[in-house]
Amino acid sequence: MNQVQIPSSPIDCPNLIGGEWTKGSGKEVSVYSPYSGDVVGKFNCPNQNEIDQALKAAKEAFAKWKATPLKERTGIMFRLREILLRDIETFAQTISLESGKTLAESRAGMMKGIEVLEFALSIQNLDQGAKMEVSRGVHCEFRREPLGPILSITPFNFPAMVPMWTLPIAITVGNAYVWKPSDKTPLTATLMGKAFIEAGLPSGVLTIINGEKDEVNSLIDHQDIKAIAFVGSSKIAKLVYERAAINGKRALALGGAKNHIILLPDADPEMCGVGIADSFTGCAGQRCMAASVLLAVGEVDKQIEQIKQRALSTTCGDKMGAIITKEQLAFLNESIDEAISAGAKIILDGREAKKPADYANGYWIGPTIIDHVKADSKAAKNELFGPILSIVRCENLTEALKIENANDYGNAASVFTNNGALAEKVAKEANAAMIGINIGVPVPREPFSFAGMNTSKFGHGEITGEQSLNFWSNLKKVTTKWEMQNDHNWMS
Repeated sequence: MNQVQIPSSPIDCPNLIGGEWTKGSGKEVSVYSPYSGDVVGKFNCPNQNEIDQALKAAKEAFAKWKATPLKERTGIMFRLREILLRDIETFAQTISLESGKTLAESRAGMMKGIEVLEFALSIQNLDQGAKMEVSRGVHCEFRREPLGPILSITPFNFPAMVPMWTLPIAITVGNAYVWKPSDKTPLTATLMGKAFIEAGLPSGVLTIINGEKDEVNSLIDHQDIKAIAFVGSSKIAKLVYERAAINGKRALALGGAKNHIILLPDADPEMCGVGIADSFTGCAGQRCMAASVLLAVGEVDKQIEQIKQRALSTTCGDKMGAIITKEQLAFLNESIDEAISAGAKIILDGREAKKPADYANGYWIGPTIIDHVKADSKAAKNELFGPILSIVRCENLTEALKIENANDYGNAASVFTNNGALAEKVAKEANAAMIGINIGVPVPREPFSFAGMNTSKFGHGEITGEQSLNFWSNLKKVTTKWEMQNDHNWMS
């Protein structure tokens, strides 16, 4: 099935509380498909009493779950993996329906999420603790212990992949997991919840709470939540981190980005055309790892022409998905107009792109390239979150790095070149946490972890990989002595 299917009536998305699917008692919220503009889902927000009931059930489930041997917890994750692979087409349809992705992008997001799940499966073999005789007859060891009910607040743009960054690791370590999905993409969360139940996860270990701002704040403030993970805009990431800190809770909040690609004259034109164009058009530019600024050093017009030609072949509805809301689409159109008014030159206008015939009422804009953008303009500094590439012309690499390092964000930076020394210079000096060399989207593969820096991340640690384990747990250190020893030192 190569086409996104629009349901004949809205799909209900209940909350998952104590292993039961329950409709909230509060405000009803509609879910719109970016493909068609139709209402495709709905949910009711929970009231405070229902949130309290959910956290009580999660806390009770945690007490039993943390006592479950690690190998038994991992066994459930093995079954989950098989279910997700079996149902990947159903997931892809649902993800695309509510987030606007192409079906290929939705499948790829699922596979990346499953890759993190596979890392979680390895925890039973990789994370065995440590024990050492530190003095005669004295042994020290550490034991990893889960925290309790933890909260994860996830965004619309990857309704399965981003939750799967944290779901398998946090649960395998032994936590109860409270999930607040985006109010724009609750359908995928419902599917995921059903998959966990089928895999045999005990009731209450996974809680799903649909809602909006008030529900998020209530969950962050709740005394039973022990840690908070967030992925979204930097503005909200900062607010979540601050609110968590006030409540004395650990938090890791990942924000937005304004990623730069430095293009040098010796770069391979074909590699540039594919890598850079796919970076800013993939997921319709609605990802925190998308290239949004091209720092064009010297004479690179032949490479830019290749980028343009690749972008021209990226058709809406086939190779590129839709924009999440009509309000965001309007913002992108206004941003293009503003950049042109500020003196930039548009060399590819996505507003003229053809809409897919079957989804004419959806929220569509094609790839857009704006040249001669000023480094201090909004198009060069603000996160637009759409398929728009702003080109800033630079005389040399030093100037390009200066612009990149002035960036408030710090997710990704890439360089396209055939010069190893210059590539290493960018890798060392770029002020970003994830670096690409001839790669437009430098997302690390597991077990290498994902996280940005600067205003792209609030808190410490990484959200995936081995470095994430210490965020989701406490290390208890045990020092033991059973017999008197003849020698004495400060430890005796």
